[in-house]
Amino acid sequence: MKYKELSEKIIGCSYRVYNKMGFGFLESVYEKCLLIEFKKAGLKAEFQKPITVYYEGEIVGDFIADVLIEDSIIVELKSVRRIIMAHEVQLVNYLVATNKDVGLLINFGERKVEIKRKVREF
Repeated sequence: MKYKELSEKIIGCSYRVYNKMGFGFLESVYEKCLLIEFKKAGLKAEFQKPITVYYEGEIVGDFIADVLIEDSIIVELKSVRRIIMAHEVQLVNYLVATNKDVGLLINFGERKVEIKRKVREF
């Protein structure tokens, strides 16, 4: 599995945040908590990372990734009751747009942290 160790570190940080904070905060609060945990774990994390989208070599738009870890894994954060397919599709589109291979969708949900790992199809 590509980036297995890095993915596990990110997931561990997410569980630490959830165990301390629980459910019900805005996504931005969890993001700031993760910033602290990622620093403690020695991970290079870029928050609210602007990313340009290209089509046929031309710029067609921009989006902002919640977190880019070690210039390798895109992390999309949510704070909703449950993940829906649209959230997963959003992450896959980000992977395609950036040519990144791995993304994590992390939801600080009502009962638990939900994590979906997505891999870009070639």
